[in-house]
Amino acid sequence: MLPGGFATSHRVSDAPVEQAAIERTRGLTRGFCELTLEARDPAALAGFYTHVFGWPELSRRGDRVWLECGERSRLGLWSKGSKEFGDEGGRHVHFALSVRPGQLDQLVRTLARRGIAHEGPVEHDGGDRSVYFEDPEGNVVEAWDFFERDHAQEEAPVDALVDGSTDRA
Repeated sequence: MLPGGFATSHRVSDAPVEQAAIERTRGLTRGFCELTLEARDPAALAGFYTHVFGWPELSRRGDRVWLECGERSRLGLWSKGSKEFGDEGGRHVHFALSVRPGQLDQLVRTLARRGIAHEGPVEHDGGDRSVYFEDPEGNVVEAWDFFERDHAQEEAPVDALVDGSTDRA
């Protein structure tokens, strides 16, 4: 059983995925642009994600904080209540972030060093791995290397990004 009561047998990655099926969707979308999470304290939750992943703050306005969380994506942390366009933020239960395999073990060490309970790395059929943990608002965060298996050593270790060090211990 994973944090938040998720069972590994119900994961999307347990089903066989054909590479051709993934490739066909790339012409229509390039991934998520943004994800918004509801937070009792958006600034505190922003601090959590900045400390765990090293994501820089893009903006802060009233009841929301935006963090850069990838080349073309951002994470919005909003307080509860109505927003523009009829949006109300939203409670989420689980989301997955793409992480390079070489950084997954570094993330585990960062979580352990910060005293953040986690499960994994969990190895799935096909060799991809995930680490699961909850953020302070109870959202289950998955760091998953499924889409990054060919790029294991292309970037600096997550410790260097988050802690400013290259300590691998």
